[in-house]
Order: sequence, then C-alpha cells, then structure tokens
Amino acid sequence: MASWKEFETDAPDLARAVRARFEATKHHVLAGLRKDGSPRVSGTEVAFKDDDIGLGSMAGAVKARDLKRDGRFALHANPGDGSMEGGDSKLAGIAVLVPPAESAEPGRSDEGADGSDYFRLDIREVVHTSVVDDMLLIQTWRPGEGVREIRRK
Repeated sequence: MASWKEFETDAPDLARAVRARFEATKHHVLAGLRKDGSPRVSGTEVAFKDDDIGLGSMAGAVKARDLKRDGRFALHANPGDGSMEGGDSKLAGIAVLVPPAESAEPGRSDEGADGSDYFRLDIREVVHTSVVDDMLLIQTWRPGEGVREIRRK
C-alpha cells in the first residue's frame, strides 16, 4: 500500500492528472463492502491533507460502519460532463480510520467530537483513463510496479 505522497513521488505526472480530477468537483462515488460482502456505493468528498488523501463520514453513517468493518474500497472521481476532458480517475485500496486527535484541522479541536470519522486512504491501485489522439489511454499504477499504459483504438 502507499500514501498519496508515495504515489506522487513515483508517478508525478499521473498523480497530477488524478488529483485534478478529484479536485475538479466536490462529490465522488465510494464503493465499500456490506456485512454480507456485497458492494455498497455512497457519495463522498475527499481531502488532500499533508501527504495523504482521505475522506470523512458523518456520525452514524453506513459507509463509515462498512469501512470500519472492512476497509477495502474503490473510489471513482466524478467524471464531470461526460466529455472525458481531463480523464477519468479511480483509486482502490484500504481505508484506515484516523483517531480524532490526528484528523483535526489546524486550529480546530472539535474534529470527531460529534462522532464523525476520518479515514486515510492507503492506495493499492490508481487507474486514469483518457482520450489521446483518438485513442483510449489507460494508465495504471500500483506500489512497486510503476505506471503501466495500455492504448486502445
């Protein structure tokens, strides 16, 4: 697994493109696992904080309960208007619960006081798909493997 910083250091151009997709809009789609192992999708927002990417959850939210039980996730950046402008980005990995004291924003001491949760995302795979010269370019990154590219006409 890897932090955002490790991904960014290993694949800076790809990290820049993926981060741009996640910062282009506020809402994204998170897939987690229900108790029975079937998938559940939830809307979510992400935050780039220090050297990591993470997400929060309101108190009592089902997505937090799912992630606490089994941290495996897939996260799809909002693809925007469907034009593929800027590409389409996805992350997968393990969501790790961050203790409230560690997740507090600078200058705030109440983060998590209302029962909300914050998860740091340990990254196992990043996929960014874009259209280049009328071809589909699929770039995949995994820790220790670097970037792999597939081009499809």
